[in-house]
Amino acid sequence: MRIKAALTIFATFWGFSLLSLGMAHADSVSIVGFGDSLMAGYELAPEDAFPAKLEVALKDKGHAVTIANASVSGDTTSGGLARLDWSVPDGTDAVLLELGANDALRGISPEKTRENLDAMISRLKDRGIAVLLVGMLAPPNMGSDYANQFDTIYPELAKSHNVGFYPFFLDGVAAETGLDIGDGMHPNAKGIDIMVERFLPYAETLIDTVSAGKKP
Repeated sequence: MRIKAALTIFATFWGFSLLSLGMAHADSVSIVGFGDSLMAGYELAPEDAFPAKLEVALKDKGHAVTIANASVSGDTTSGGLARLDWSVPDGTDAVLLELGANDALRGISPEKTRENLDAMISRLKDRGIAVLLVGMLAPPNMGSDYANQFDTIYPELAKSHNVGFYPFFLDGVAAETGLDIGDGMHPNAKGIDIMVERFLPYAETLIDTVSAGKKP
């Protein structure tokens, strides 16, 4: 009887534990960071890349979240559109969509950049995946005409698609001495810390939105 009772308690305990783990997994928010070298963490250790540090910061604040880094250095919006479907797996709750910097550096038509970003947002929404659109600004050397066309892409798309919007990914880091890897472009680990700190409230809003949608 004692052995049978012990086995019953053991099974009940582990059944409850497994159920709890399943519930925790179900409640967890799965996010994909989908971008270029700025999101990928160019020349940084994997744990110093933006998605990894943002995940740690969110967990420190009590959020059940995982953030996968599906970013490719040098990627343009055309490249992103071509790989979107297989880079963002089924089961993803939300995407941090950060692309366009390389389009501007290469002088790609803002109309094409807008078209590609628009298509990516539409595809993700069609799959039931929430989007936080991460904005970028054209480099000064491209001239005011190009900048005026490029810089309006992100706020206008965010508004038309009714998705979350972070105005400028490099806010607080761009052109700041000591916050890049030495190329004047890509943030170092310290720069990533600043980016994460400023981005955190937007990520929390995204998680709250996704979590609310998961509730029965």
